[in-house]
Amino acid sequence: MDSFPKLLLVDDEEPFRNTLAKRLSETGYEVAEAGSGMDALDTLAEKTIDVIVLDIQMPGMSGLETLSEIRDKHIGTEVIMLTGHGDVSSAVEGMRLGAYDYLMKPCEYEYLVVKIQEAYKIKKERDERLRKAEERALLDKLQKNWT
Repeated sequence: MDSFPKLLLVDDEEPFRNTLAKRLSETGYEVAEAGSGMDALDTLAEKTIDVIVLDIQMPGMSGLETLSEIRDKHIGTEVIMLTGHGDVSSAVEGMRLGAYDYLMKPCEYEYLVVKIQEAYKIKKERDERLRKAEERALLDKLQKNWT
C-alpha cells in the first residue's frame, strides 16, 4: 500500500517498542523493530525503510550517533527523533544532523502518525525529483549520442 511507509522503530525499551509496533501494524504500516542503534543499522543494510522513529537515549550507540550513521549511509530515509523531557538540546542537535522532526515521549499516537505521514511525503517528493533528474540526465546523454 503506497500510502503507508515502511517503518523502523528504534528504542531500547522493548515494551514501548512492541506496543507501538503493534498499533502501527494494526493501522496498516509495515513495521520493523530494533532495540539498539547497531540493530537499526543492520536492519537498514537488509531492508528498504522509508521512515525511522529513533529514540535518542539508548545504551551503547546513542540515537544521535545512530542518526549520524544513517545520514552517512541512508540519506533518503527520514528520521523522527523521540526524546524524553529535559533532552530537548539533543533533539535540536538531531535536527541539525538531518532529522525530520523530534517528538517528546510520551507522545500522542495520532500526532506520531501525522508526523510519520509528513516525513513520508517529504521522502516521496524528494525521490520523485531525483527520479526525474536521473531521467533528464539519461535523455540528455541519449540525445548527445544521437547527434
